[in-house]
Amino acid sequence: MLDRYILAKTNELVTDVESQMDRYDLAGACATVREFLEALTNWYVRRSRDRFWAGDRDAIDTLHTVLEVTCRVVAPLMPLTAEAIWIGLTGGRSVHLTDWPLVDELPNDSSLVTAIDRVRQVCSATLALRTANKLRVRLPLAKLTVAAADAERLGTFADLIRDEVNVKEVELTTDLAAHGSFEITVNARAAGPRLGKAVQRVIKAVKAGQWTTSPAGAVVADGIELLSSEYERRLVSRDAGVAGELPGSSGIVVLDCAVTPELEAEGLARDLVRVIQQARRDVGLSVSDRIHLTIDAPEPVSAAARTHEGLIRSETLALDVGYAALSDGVGGKVGDGVDVRVGVVRAGSMAGGGVGD
Repeated sequence: MLDRYILAKTNELVTDVESQMDRYDLAGACATVREFLEALTNWYVRRSRDRFWAGDRDAIDTLHTVLEVTCRVVAPLMPLTAEAIWIGLTGGRSVHLTDWPLVDELPNDSSLVTAIDRVRQVCSATLALRTANKLRVRLPLAKLTVAAADAERLGTFADLIRDEVNVKEVELTTDLAAHGSFEITVNARAAGPRLGKAVQRVIKAVKAGQWTTSPAGAVVADGIELLSSEYERRLVSRDAGVAGELPGSSGIVVLDCAVTPELEAEGLARDLVRVIQQARRDVGLSVSDRIHLTIDAPEPVSAAARTHEGLIRSETLALDVGYAALSDGVGGKVGDGVDVRVGVVRAGSMAGGGVGD
């Protein structure tokens, strides 16, 4: 699915940039490329890292194709950078001697692109809520509610959303009013000079909830369209969680931010996995190397590790896990800044130390 998405997204890149360049819209072409690279690097590549590490030929071939085509598309805009990347990628003479990409060579699946781009919007809004509420991504949360007119079409991607934002449950609903609403406050000082006496009618209409949104997204009250500087809008959640707005006021996401002891314990275990993975990298282990693992941590963290030892062993390829004080090893922080140390020994090594061979 992700392979087809990024290939179809590349198809749109070729089509859009070609149209923009034909109109001499260089700024528009650059913006299109920038948005595409965001989807490529911060979505496709990041979501496919495990496949790359495992040597998945489909993922590798897809990325090679996308990069090669992208270099040809951006060559007129970034001639030196595109040249360096393309030669390193293909071994060819010059990207500037190649033909413009043909969209017929790439899949055209606008419905898939639209759906996953919507998924990305949902995830981005949810992660922003996590950041605003100082909830680290590795800390699992109980539930995310997505309320939007097109929420049902995201059902196929619920597991993807759940994994990306680290929640136990994703609820999709088209009943936006049941979960949140937008409230408008008129800035009389800003609107007064333009509207004169009509500003009071506008304020009264807004307070009564008698306002609408125009097709262009502007607020209209008492038949008068307000300028963006003449009002403030905020999203109010009807649920216990915190709410965030989807682009274009097209929906909301509501995140249950309550952290139970069980969720906190799993979050600590996931934080430990990060520290252990860093230790593996520090000693130059291969991604397939099995290890013997020792954890030196305060009791609450050790207890969480024991509870979720299966997760830790699976994620770090640990054959066994010990709990003991370490004089060396690799240090790190978990949870809200708790210090821990881990010892990593490659399985089969005769060394008795804490890290490496």
